[in-house]
Amino acid sequence: MIDDGRALFLQIAESVEDQIVDGSLLEETRAPSTNELAAFHRINPATAAKGIAMLVDKGVLYKRRGIGMFVASGARDQLLGERRSAFADRFVDPLLSEARTLGLGPDDLTELIRQRAALAASSDRPERSTAGTAR
Repeated sequence: MIDDGRALFLQIAESVEDQIVDGSLLEETRAPSTNELAAFHRINPATAAKGIAMLVDKGVLYKRRGIGMFVASGARDQLLGERRSAFADRFVDPLLSEARTLGLGPDDLTELIRQRAALAASSDRPERSTAGTAR
């Protein structure tokens, strides 16, 4: 995780966000401490603290004095909303722009997505083995 050229504190914050989004860190449960994150990722605790502070500023985490950091109520929905918006900005808007250029309408796009989703689903399925079966 810690290697893609982005600032380490951003990667730490994103890692905690990922855990909230995927449900491995539930709302109102204790989040990893700055020291735990620093030890796990082998980074300076101040760097981990900066990532945690960013999440506190966003309202995703909050501090319970003497106990630690906790995931705020509504944090998952907040993060999902942010990610959906970023997804639309990054992928859907350019898709719609190119579709207009190509003369594709909403129905054409829907059909293309259905076709591609069906292909992806069929390639995800394990192939059946015919070994040992009578033909």
